[in-house]
Amino acid sequence: MAIRMHPALAVHVGDWLKTEIVEPYGLTVKALANHFSVSRQALSTLLNGRASLSADMAIRFEMAFGVKADTLLRIQTAYDLAQARARSREMQVGRLAA
Repeated sequence: MAIRMHPALAVHVGDWLKTEIVEPYGLTVKALANHFSVSRQALSTLLNGRASLSADMAIRFEMAFGVKADTLLRIQTAYDLAQARARSREMQVGRLAA
C-alpha cells in the first residue's frame, strides 16, 4: 500500500531554504545572488516558491552552506510529486490492461 503525501504537507525547497538557511544567516537575496554568481531575480523566484530548484543551484547551496544537493533535490521532487498528485484527478488516463 502506497502512502501519499498531502500536497499541503509538501514544502517547496525554496521556502525551506529561505526560512532555514538564508534568513538565519541574515543574508539578503542580492548578497547571496552575488555570492552565487546568479541573478537576484533567479534566486528570488526560487526562494519565493515560484521556480524549481536546479541541480546547479542545489550544488551552489551545498558548496556555500554544506547542505547536500541530493537532499535539496529530493525535497523539490517530493513537492513536485505532491502537486502533480493533487492535479491527477483532472488527468484523463485509464489503466491499461495487460
